[in-house]
Amino acid sequence: MKLSCIQENLNRGLSIVGRAVATRTTLPITNNVLLATDKSRLKLVATNLEMAISHWIGAKVEEEGTITVPARLLTEFISSLPNEKVEISLSPQTKTLGLHCARFEARISGLDAKDFPPIPKVGEGIITKVGIEDLRRGIGQVEFAAAIEESRPVLTGVDAQFDGSLLTLAAADGFRLAVYKLPIATPVKQKTEIIIPARSLRELNRLMADEEEAVEITVNPNKGQALFCLKNTELVSQLVQGTFPNYAQLIPQRYNTRAVVGVSDFLRATRTAAIFARDGSGIVRLVVAQGKMTVSARSEELGDDVGEIDATVEGEEAKIAFNGKYLTEVLGVLREAQVALETTSPSSPGVLRPVGVGNYIHVIMPMFVQW
Repeated sequence: MKLSCIQENLNRGLSIVGRAVATRTTLPITNNVLLATDKSRLKLVATNLEMAISHWIGAKVEEEGTITVPARLLTEFISSLPNEKVEISLSPQTKTLGLHCARFEARISGLDAKDFPPIPKVGEGIITKVGIEDLRRGIGQVEFAAAIEESRPVLTGVDAQFDGSLLTLAAADGFRLAVYKLPIATPVKQKTEIIIPARSLRELNRLMADEEEAVEITVNPNKGQALFCLKNTELVSQLVQGTFPNYAQLIPQRYNTRAVVGVSDFLRATRTAAIFARDGSGIVRLVVAQGKMTVSARSEELGDDVGEIDATVEGEEAKIAFNGKYLTEVLGVLREAQVALETTSPSSPGVLRPVGVGNYIHVIMPMFVQW
């Protein structure tokens, strides 16, 4: 292997694939990044066995070759270099990668690329395209509601239903449910449902930040992996096996009280109450009366807090309590100016719907408190 590329491009590429480098692993080579020549480009690959990220950068290739080297060491060295041409060469006998940039040189011991875990090839199956902005917004408003605990693996992922020209994303952790519907640029011929690990979607969201073209999504026939193709980057993710709960039956179909409030006002009042709620099981209490909503929290040891915001109320007065963290997280991702809170009773789920759009719904289970 012998090639040269720009330090800025190599540094950016390493930071992109670095998100997939394994941290805790029984397979040491997954701490490495794979470097391979690919026609007139340099291909960088990293994997933690759940997902793999590949990124291509422009390079002047003189000799073909491939090697894996410790990702952290290479990334830290490249990021410390000046923004000039980096010359890369490989000694096949010693598996040593030589790096030269301006007046800096380094040699890094590597491991043979044939020992690197093979990246799944996902070339057949369901293929579609989704607009960047639609997908970014959908992921951002859903993935945080997925479970962190591994006790129910299906809940650690985001349920994705492809149906004609509609994609429905849903996540739940047993205490809340988020559902977002978005259009598909290329309709699918057959209805398909898969569960994508929430972590993979978080990384995809980061990768899409600077992209403009639609994302191509391929799901292989056995629904084992999904491939997300961007301009110079690909992410392959293992899919969660199992059946996602039938969440449609968890969404209340009616309400006794509907309060429309400003998102920023509601978020500020909830964050303020959450300060006092820390020592009170995180409980934030909401009281809806004509023309206003009161947001409060109290701690037996520290004191209490009460905030009041304007509300347009439909129906009877209401009281309900939620985990403050769940409220602040959903309010923090809404882009609309107003949100409607729908409730039926203090012991029934509350529903949040952004005003003016019909493609997002968030359900939160209440907390039982003494009023």
